[in-house]
Amino acid sequence: QAFFDMRKIVVYIATSADGFIARPDGSVDWLNRPRTAGDYGMGAFRRSIDSIVLGRKTYEFGLQHGARFGTQPKHYVFSRNATGLVRAPGVEFVSEEPAAFAKHLRAQRGKNIWMMGGAALIGAFVDQDQIDEFIIHVIPTYIGEGIPLIAPRHRTVPLKLVSCRTFPDGVVRLHYSVQRKKPKKPFSTKKRATTKPR
Repeated sequence: QAFFDMRKIVVYIATSADGFIARPDGSVDWLNRPRTAGDYGMGAFRRSIDSIVLGRKTYEFGLQHGARFGTQPKHYVFSRNATGLVRAPGVEFVSEEPAAFAKHLRAQRGKNIWMMGGAALIGAFVDQDQIDEFIIHVIPTYIGEGIPLIAPRHRTVPLKLVSCRTFPDGVVRLHYSVQRKKPKKPFSTKKRATTKPR
């Protein structure tokens, strides 16, 4: 198990070959394809996490399409206003900033945390330096338009390739770790000591 001092927030997701996680209306019909290569490691990944973080739209889409929620794993749904939202078993609504939430969750003993999405929430966590890893399954299908992996904004996020695996059906799994931003050294006004020539 990965305990509290090692807990990671991991984006585990599928994208089309042109980088979208869903069509403009949120549908993922293009994911309905024969899984001749097994579960692509989903079972092992699920055993490595005990919490799932998702946005309101992703949560509501799941409810509408029969997704099952329970106490294991725990689900945290981000929403500025949870009024009117159905609270499924094991779901906790969150309205605080990603950095504050992540600090609180990482301080608890447990396994890794699955960042399910969507794009806006992933972007918010990325912008507050709270994503540790991306595991992206690239599906060999172009869909032409849709919702991107991360909400558009000018940013530069260096990644380090951890592994790359190809499956017989053409799916490629890319595993990246996010390279942390190095804190800048404080500017010093002290003059450097100089040695006078003899």
